[in-house]
Amino acid sequence: MSEETMKDAEKVAKQVGHTLRRIRKERNISLQELAEFTEVSKLTLGKIERGEANPSLTVIWKIANGLSIPISTLLAETQQVAISRKNEGNKVLSTNEELMLEPMFTNAGYGSIETHRAFLKPGGEYYADAHQAGVIEYVTVMEGSVMVQVKNEFYELNTYDSIKFSADQEHGYLNRNSTPAVLHFVMIYTKS
Repeated sequence: MSEETMKDAEKVAKQVGHTLRRIRKERNISLQELAEFTEVSKLTLGKIERGEANPSLTVIWKIANGLSIPISTLLAETQQVAISRKNEGNKVLSTNEELMLEPMFTNAGYGSIETHRAFLKPGGEYYADAHQAGVIEYVTVMEGSVMVQVKNEFYELNTYDSIKFSADQEHGYLNRNSTPAVLHFVMIYTKS
């Protein structure tokens, strides 16, 4: 990992930790209760809250799903006017480091929509657990091509192709090419 990537990871860890602690306190939830809601260990949650652990994308999704919030709530930076430039925002890596997600235009509240830029390495795969009920996912391939798996069905998407599906089921992204794929995600939260 480069020095810049490590600094980004530290920034994300502190942001997620601060926001998680704030939400947990607002809801009057103990770390043990949060561990039960999220299926993330109490020890890991404590380290995340203190900014001592850099949570993977999978862990962030588990926390967001357990709290019934968009993941952008955990990653939000507060600003009145925001420009989202490639490689300048928060970055979250999947556990296997095949997918890098950059949240875009997040807000500090519990918004009902969020957008992300994602970069899937050549030959890379990323599988997501089911998100919370009511999440609709829209994905557009901006560069390259990917296979999108929703349950047991596969859909081939090329540059500028888009797909929409209920994200409260297992799904994944596969880049079978020798070049990176760039994806644009829009998540709509239809239930609060």
